[in-house]
Amino acid sequence: MLKRLLPLSIRKYMLMSRRQRKREIRLTIWYMPLVYIGLSLFMVAVTLYFDLYLEVSQYTWDLLSMDASVTRTLVSTLIGAILTLSAFTLNSLLVVLTMFSGQFSPRMLLDFISDKQTQHALGIFNGSFVYVLIVFLFIGNSEKEMFVATPVLTIGLAFLSALTFIFFINHAATWMQVHNITYNMKQVSEVMIHQTLKKDLEAHRTTENGDVMEEEKKNILHVQSKVSGYIQLVDFQGMIQLAHEENLVVQLHYKVGDFVLAGNELVSIWGPDTDTISTNSYLSFIEMGHKETEIQDLQMGIHKLAEVAIKSLGNDDPKTASNTIDQMADLMLTVEDQLSFTPFLIDQDDRIRVILQSEPFDFYLYRGFGYIRHYAKDNHLIITEIVRALALIAESIQPSKHKDLWEFACNTIDHIEREVIYELDKTFLLQEVHKLARFTHHLEDYKKIENKFYPNANENT
Repeated sequence: MLKRLLPLSIRKYMLMSRRQRKREIRLTIWYMPLVYIGLSLFMVAVTLYFDLYLEVSQYTWDLLSMDASVTRTLVSTLIGAILTLSAFTLNSLLVVLTMFSGQFSPRMLLDFISDKQTQHALGIFNGSFVYVLIVFLFIGNSEKEMFVATPVLTIGLAFLSALTFIFFINHAATWMQVHNITYNMKQVSEVMIHQTLKKDLEAHRTTENGDVMEEEKKNILHVQSKVSGYIQLVDFQGMIQLAHEENLVVQLHYKVGDFVLAGNELVSIWGPDTDTISTNSYLSFIEMGHKETEIQDLQMGIHKLAEVAIKSLGNDDPKTASNTIDQMADLMLTVEDQLSFTPFLIDQDDRIRVILQSEPFDFYLYRGFGYIRHYAKDNHLIITEIVRALALIAESIQPSKHKDLWEFACNTIDHIEREVIYELDKTFLLQEVHKLARFTHHLEDYKKIENKFYPNANENT
């Protein structure tokens, strides 16, 4: 009943799991300023205690002491100064967010807002303003003649605010540089792989095809989604543990990040005895919402990188696209190195309990480079950059993925109009294709590709 009285903007956090609530709060712009405001209130109490009760002016140098009228003038002046700096900072923040949304991707807005340096800067401004405002309220009618802690701390906060303003302008200018944007986005995805996917999935994955109780599928239950929305989070550990206790196998028909309509079959459950199980218990492990999140969704991080490249192509900025392709290649290497691509999750007894939707390496390859090549169309320079990135991946990746890389590259260059491509573009493209063919051991296939671009190369020899 009490939850219904809360505003919708606050009530939504009550409906989230603890894990998602923690992440969503950290992505908001008010989280860190609220912490600093709380700290400023504590500093107000300490300052007033030193000045009004302990009267530290009696025990300090006269140089640090100020009489009441000068202190009030100082504090009232700095209220306006700090508020002005805060206004300039917020104005700069809006400019940055507008530019990011228009030139790169709307999904990048949260990346800048959730950046710790951005939030600390906003927190310092808000905390300083609240401090000087409340201090002025208390010292305005005070009968004390001399103050020490109040003017010293107020001047210190004014200096801190001025330095923070310079820092924030530098931070925003640095953050907006393309190489920093793409690198930070790649790092967010890598942190998610290391801290989330490896903990939630890799600890339970197995490469062996074990017993999935095929003979028990006669007792299968088809569980439908009760609401529409994106699959934001799945408690795989809880699902595995419950399936172990009830001796069942659970199959998920959608991946994290997929959109599901109410009534779509979300999971299937089978085992020796399915008559007494509660399907709602398994649905409770799947958290759904109106938007995609990056907690367990690697695709979203890949899409954000791809969108930067696509936007840059529309803005005639091939260098940005090239930089993004390089970061995408590095991310693909991390995906292959840290994640296995088996859909089977096992319990502590090494029995298969959960079956996921298959996500092979070529799935991530397509999500990363497939969208870019689609929008590149006849841009032979970008196609060459994609093939170059694939060659770099092939040189470092396991040989088992070479076939996927080669087939993706061949499919990418198949659509090129060979009659209109410039001679040097053709030469550089074939150089990268040859390098990829050498790393993936497809030199014989490369000769066929070369003959398509130079069909009459050997007529006079």
